[in-house]
Amino acid sequence: MLLGGVASVERANVVVLGGGVVGINSAKMAVGLGAKVSILDVNLNRMEYLADVFGNEVTTLYSNSEQVEKAVSKADLVIGAVLVPGAKAPKLVSREMVSRMQPGGVIVDVAVDQGGSVETCRPTSHEHPTYTVDGVIHYAVPNMPGAVPRTSTYALTTVTLKYAVLLANLGRKEAVRRDEALLKGVNILNGKVAYKQVASDLGLPYEPVRL
Repeated sequence: MLLGGVASVERANVVVLGGGVVGINSAKMAVGLGAKVSILDVNLNRMEYLADVFGNEVTTLYSNSEQVEKAVSKADLVIGAVLVPGAKAPKLVSREMVSRMQPGGVIVDVAVDQGGSVETCRPTSHEHPTYTVDGVIHYAVPNMPGAVPRTSTYALTTVTLKYAVLLANLGRKEAVRRDEALLKGVNILNGKVAYKQVASDLGLPYEPVRL
């Protein structure tokens, strides 16, 4: 199915779950290809921003179980772009919702690295990236940027090199004291879980970093 359709043929319905970095870039690509795009999110400020950026090119919807079910049932392509930093992704799309999609529909679950936001998704690989459930094609490759290793490596190192230099020059303790971003990134310290959400998800004691 051509996302943008052609003369006399309807365009595809693309549903993006989550309006963060992944969601907004997914929407840009889908809009650029001419699809009908809906973005669902729970952050009203973010939705206002998306509406301002895209104008009438996308439909913004408040994400709840009813809206998700309605949108997914009509979707030709669903993109799971929900991210809760340090936590498992919430399961927004149930097996029943997937079964209501048209055969040949596609689900791309970008959140698969953190458990996935679609009940029927399981991690795949770049060698065998897809599988089918109820006639719906699922793509759920962890580390999707690995498909373009040169671009993704340069993009990653461009923004992380400064932290590597800081750690090398100051050592981990002083670097964490001086840089708030590094402080927020400490997950384990002296054998204790120092990231609250990780501790909560794993059922382990939480001990914050003490400067």
